[in-house]
Amino acid sequence: MTRNELPRMHNVGIVVESLDDAISFFSLLGLRLEGRMMVEGEWAGRVTGLRDQSVEIAMMVTPDGHSRLELSRFLAPTPVADHRAAPVQSLGYLRIMFTVENIDVLVAQLIEHGAQLVGEVVQYENAYRLCYIRGVEGLLIGLAEELTGN
Repeated sequence: MTRNELPRMHNVGIVVESLDDAISFFSLLGLRLEGRMMVEGEWAGRVTGLRDQSVEIAMMVTPDGHSRLELSRFLAPTPVADHRAAPVQSLGYLRIMFTVENIDVLVAQLIEHGAQLVGEVVQYENAYRLCYIRGVEGLLIGLAEELTGN
């Protein structure tokens, strides 16, 4: 018997209040807006279980073209819970982490645009420099700079 293997992950979805602000923030990280559209109608509600829904989405793609981030702004029904201020040990989906080339420069740029460093930038062995930031709308984002010559 052969195992059913996933060929790749398509995207990670995040619900936001302001699509424009989220697009601007993730553009600072190097993601590119691939497309923006409304998702409405009975077929969409059958997928999500929400029946009648009206959602504006923006698909962001990483520079290598392999990973996507789907940003969604629900017009109807309205969002029912807010987990953005949950601490890092909360159950469920926590954060997304991006590989970056110069963590110090990027963190400084993100702070200039309103992001907050959660703890501090730390080094894990001779492999990575890592940190968490709270970005647009308080979203938790991880940054990892791979160290060369390890």
